[in-house]
Amino acid sequence: MDFDQLQTFIEVARHASFSRAAEKRFRTQPAISSQIRALEDEVSAKLFDRSGGKVSLTAAGKAFQKYAQDAVDARKAMLTSLAEMEHVPRGAIVVGANEGTCLHILPEVFADFKKQYPGVSVGIKRADYARILESVIDNSVDFGVVSLPVKDSRLTVVLVHQDELIIIAPPQHPLGKMKSANLADVAKFPLVLPKTGHTRDALDELFRERHLKPHYSMELDSSELLKRFVAAGVGVGFIARSNVQEDVRAGALAAIPLADAQVRRDLALVFRKDKALSRAALALIEIARKHKAGPMSASRSK
Repeated sequence: MDFDQLQTFIEVARHASFSRAAEKRFRTQPAISSQIRALEDEVSAKLFDRSGGKVSLTAAGKAFQKYAQDAVDARKAMLTSLAEMEHVPRGAIVVGANEGTCLHILPEVFADFKKQYPGVSVGIKRADYARILESVIDNSVDFGVVSLPVKDSRLTVVLVHQDELIIIAPPQHPLGKMKSANLADVAKFPLVLPKTGHTRDALDELFRERHLKPHYSMELDSSELLKRFVAAGVGVGFIARSNVQEDVRAGALAAIPLADAQVRRDLALVFRKDKALSRAALALIEIARKHKAGPMSASRSK
């Protein structure tokens, strides 16, 4: 067996699908099936149960999965260690983050990182909160950037961005002309809110605490769509301050602080506690931390 076969096995196990593994590995499905058959022949055990139209790990497959993942991780650690000895950091770092973080927080961090480590490839895997944490735990990404709190004891959590929720409305809207607004003022208007996630949970709890019954005009799974629909006059919304600065400068939206509540939207860089970090990975953490106060302090100084 070789590392290519092991990586293919890991992808099939991760996605419970030969077709999805083929997409991830840029192979045909027959090629993926051939690699798995070769592995099963070599270990003399059936690794996947393909009955009933579903793909699942057999008992032998579950045992093999740990060894396969350990072998792939050990190879990656070995290559990183040797590169560090040569003082030529190389390889790849993959970061999982949601849409807003990818668009408004990470570009500056990655730009600084690439200046220092041009030989290290940096990739972004866009996903929601739960999927990001899963990807960190199963090692399909090196780091995740998620909103706090993070309660998984398997993860190291490093605060990298401080933020808060604000109200957004079209500039011509009654709220758009206010310097600040109470939650009760906002609840009088149709709302455009995220479908799920920490922001939605925090807002729902806040409305319950204040005994307010707002009208939800739209529920969206994209922060960028949310901004566009608010700008079009569908309703007012809430969003992290850093995610709307460009829209405010362009005159497309007005940002209004909440006068009677504060909802934090701080972000953390998370990674497995047992993960061996290269010099480049440690540098990424440090660069992200240096950007921590940027958006908040800049917005308040204007």
